Amino acid sequence: MRVNAYILGAVLGCIGLAGAWHFARAGGAAQGSADSALAGLVKPGEPGFAALVRLNGQTALEKTYGVSDLRSRTKIGAATNFRLASFTKQFTAMAVMLLAHEGKLRYDEPLTEIFPEFPGYGRAITVRHLLQHTSGLPDYEELMDAEEKIHGPTWSPEHQIQDREVLGLLEKQTAGKFAPGASWSYSNSGYVVLGLIVAKVSGMPFRDFVARRIFQPLHMDGSVVFQKGENEIANRAYGHSKRGESFIETDQSATSATLGDGGIYSNPVDLAKWDDALRNHTLLSAAEMAPALAPAKLNGGVQPRWPAEPGDDNLHPGQPVAYGFGWFLDPYLATENPGSRAHPRMWHYGSTMGFRTYIERFTDQPLTVIVLCNRTDLDPEKLAEDVTRAYALPH
Repeated sequence: MRVNAYILGAVLGCIGLAGAWHFARAGGAAQGSADSALAGLVKPGEPGFAALVRLNGQTALEKTYGVSDLRSRTKIGAATNFRLASFTKQFTAMAVMLLAHEGKLRYDEPLTEIFPEFPGYGRAITVRHLLQHTSGLPDYEELMDAEEKIHGPTWSPEHQIQDREVLGLLEKQTAGKFAPGASWSYSNSGYVVLGLIVAKVSGMPFRDFVARRIFQPLHMDGSVVFQKGENEIANRAYGHSKRGESFIETDQSATSATLGDGGIYSNPVDLAKWDDALRNHTLLSAAEMAPALAPAKLNGGVQPRWPAEPGDDNLHPGQPVAYGFGWFLDPYLATENPGSRAHPRMWHYGSTMGFRTYIERFTDQPLTVIVLCNRTDLDPEKLAEDVTRAYALPH
């Protein structure tokens, strides 16, 4: 689930609203403005997207455009399931937090207590480090590349790497990228390992734990942690990429089978229920949820920053970053008025083969915006920004 550079602006959450602002109640003017921002982006018969706005605990906007695949030409609807990609990480974090709440797992538990066979560099890595991207675990896609240079082609869209193979690659290493807690680096490896931790500690497959403890209690009936051969995806959207003036299906890659970092499929109907659960503290109380909304600090209380070296998984080299448990926490800033108040929020993107997704939840205003795309030429963060403008009023 590599991060694409086009989501760069999401890191600082800059939306150009002058001055302070608040949100309007759902109404014709706001919906009309949002409709205008979204209309005309998708031609008939093309892959498209779904947009959802939750305002004051109600669905204020639910729009879908385009088709779920180029074979059936089925229109995207509110129950169409998109691959969430890294949007998945908030569910993985919730699964970990539920186990911690039950006393079955500790945030400061070392990795080697859970997987005793893990090499020595894992002794100082804790569950908290994994959740906050401060573990220093090597990137598994880089390890795959190194492995294939030695042994030749190993993984493909038809023979995808599995979670246990990721763990095996990590266990072959003798050191991490940096000492745990000494730096910050977005880590899909960490969230694959967290999915494996949930499975081991709970005694059931990760897909079953998420289904039983999150999806079923919230009646998210269409959502699944997808594992080929183990379950199916109803109302499935397939991923696409643009080639010239046309689209081709680009739904799977060699890394599409990993789970905790990006394996969930969901839809606007279910994600409205997820938003309600977060707002109403259905699964965890506000106090129990608080660690997820506390930005990571490095050793000595230092503010984390993106790594200095440019790279695919490094959106903003050297710049500050705020990340909790499965959520970015950088504030929403009105850049046209530097003196205006920053609005706290929790947000995440998803970027993978054929899909782009985005969720933004404001924690001082009753607004959530979600955009799910099954094509890679649209920027869901930009679409969410345009929709947010429609529901924001300057004071």
